[in-house]
Amino acid sequence: MNYMPGTASLIEDIDKKHLVLLRDGRTLIGFLRSIDQFANLVLHQTVERIHVGKKYGDIPRGIFIVRGENVVLLGEIDLEKESETVLQQVSIEEILEEQRSQQQAKQEAEKAKTQALKDRGLSIPRVDMLDEY
Repeated sequence: MNYMPGTASLIEDIDKKHLVLLRDGRTLIGFLRSIDQFANLVLHQTVERIHVGKKYGDIPRGIFIVRGENVVLLGEIDLEKESETVLQQVSIEEILEEQRSQQQAKQEAEKAKTQALKDRGLSIPRVDMLDEY
């Protein structure tokens, strides 16, 4: 096998099932159909997979074009091992509700932490305030 630099090395991965982790935290699973020199991807039969604890749900997305700069991780899925998961697949509605409650709990914990720091005379600058500088 000859070494090919950059995205050219992904030519062999065309038409294989891949998992793509995006910069915004989303996880996509689909068949890699095309790639260019900027690592822009075209995925076919794509699903967006949402994980919450030991559960996951898949939202069908169809054909998905991903700009290369948004790709954090790209990996081929072993089709034989794919079914050997300890995770439980649930409906889209159930996983979205679990995700919503998880995010709400995270926000409440963050508020409690911020309030505890304020009570001790400490404060953390808000992210939107940092944008002004």
